[in-house]
Amino acid sequence: MRLAILGLLMEADAHPYEITQKMKEREMHRYTKLQMGSLYYAVDRLAEEACIEPVEIVKDAGRPDKTIYRITEKGRKEFERLLLRVFEEYEPMKHPLYMALVFADHGDQQKLAEILDSRVRKCEKAMKVFYEVYREHIDIVPKSALHMMVGGFEHAKVELQWLTRLRDDAREGKLGEMGVPIEFTV
Repeated sequence: MRLAILGLLMEADAHPYEITQKMKEREMHRYTKLQMGSLYYAVDRLAEEACIEPVEIVKDAGRPDKTIYRITEKGRKEFERLLLRVFEEYEPMKHPLYMALVFADHGDQQKLAEILDSRVRKCEKAMKVFYEVYREHIDIVPKSALHMMVGGFEHAKVELQWLTRLRDDAREGKLGEMGVPIEFTV
């Protein structure tokens, strides 16, 4: 969350609500876990740490004051530190289904196939959204952000292939087979 806030403030001064709106417009929730409820807390912490500072307080009759923030030099350094740390970290893939797959051969394969069919449809929809978001943003975001969008699309595409193969094996009652390789591209 800190990286997202600081990164968006690198682009322009903003109120926390505007930051939230930019995150939604850019579909950032599709690419990483962003807990919007923690945004205001993170803004407060960044302000306490002097990484951001109020630049303007907008008063509107009958509405709460809106504090517009800007990033400070300390905030730019923190942004760079966070950015580099994320690029340096290698996170082995952990999929929520992996643990369940260890025991899936003991479950009702037809019910699993039905659930997987629903996941396949959701994945197809996600791919479509990723592609649409990419197309909509080609002219308005830097290439680095386009890489994120294409990465999301490609991950969804691979997920779709994997889920489809898994669903088909469940549908055919093959999840308990042993000694039979899975056909896939290396």
